[in-house]
Amino acid sequence: MELRVLQYFLAVAREQNISAAAQSLHLTQPTLSTQLKGLEEELGCQLLVRGTKGSRKVTLTEEGMILRKRAEEILSLVHKTQEEVTCANETVVGTISIGAGETEIVRYFAWAAKRLRQRHPGIRYQIHSGNAEYVLETLDKGLIDFGLVFGETDPRRYQSLPLPAKDTWGVLMRKDSPLAQKEAISAQDLWDKPLLLSHQRGGNDMLAGWLQRDTSQLNVVATYNLVFNASLLVDEGLGYAITLDKLVHTQGTSLCFRPLTPRLEASASVVWKRYQVFSKAAGIFLQSLRELLSQENG
Repeated sequence: MELRVLQYFLAVAREQNISAAAQSLHLTQPTLSTQLKGLEEELGCQLLVRGTKGSRKVTLTEEGMILRKRAEEILSLVHKTQEEVTCANETVVGTISIGAGETEIVRYFAWAAKRLRQRHPGIRYQIHSGNAEYVLETLDKGLIDFGLVFGETDPRRYQSLPLPAKDTWGVLMRKDSPLAQKEAISAQDLWDKPLLLSHQRGGNDMLAGWLQRDTSQLNVVATYNLVFNASLLVDEGLGYAITLDKLVHTQGTSLCFRPLTPRLEASASVVWKRYQVFSKAAGIFLQSLRELLSQENG
């Protein structure tokens, strides 16, 4: 039984679709199907239940679920062993790709990278900016190693590392607007105001609960992906942008930020694909991030 084939099997278990798994592994579907059939013949049992006509969903048999658990343990042990036998002074090179939205919490990536710079100066970083949907989509396609997202993710598809910091929701507005006189903004304050909302689905679901209104009941005059662009619209008097704190520097400008009341915070996590086999650079980076958080939690 080859480790490579176990990785293929886990990808299918994660995607629940052979075509999607083949795409994530950069294989053709027939090649992946042949490998899976060979694995079943080697073990002498059926591992997968292929979808019937009209459905491509793949489910695991009881034997398949047992293999998934053992395969996770095997690959985890292999990865740990590789890390343990790697010489501490070995130079590691490579590129680590990270997807994240606009948030101050991105600093955790910067701190982890800074810790590695002296020992592994050959590691480079690519930052892909976008909302949660974009981050998870690029993660699923294998275009990035890690993503930074707010809210919960599907534990069957992703592993996660919660971050201790939280972002605070509030309202970006002009200093001469009526609501600028308030120290904090309530839901009722915004019900009749022109609003600019983020495209991000998860964040807006949370806001809808706080606002006690569906977005269809609000006066949404614009949506945005990048808050800097939204800040220009706010500056021109188009409306009030509901956003996270510390993303727009308001000092010395015509804008100000007011937090929501009751307070609304967003928790973030670093996520990666379940059953992901990291490059040496990505594995070292994740270890650096874990050590950083362990020291911070004291």
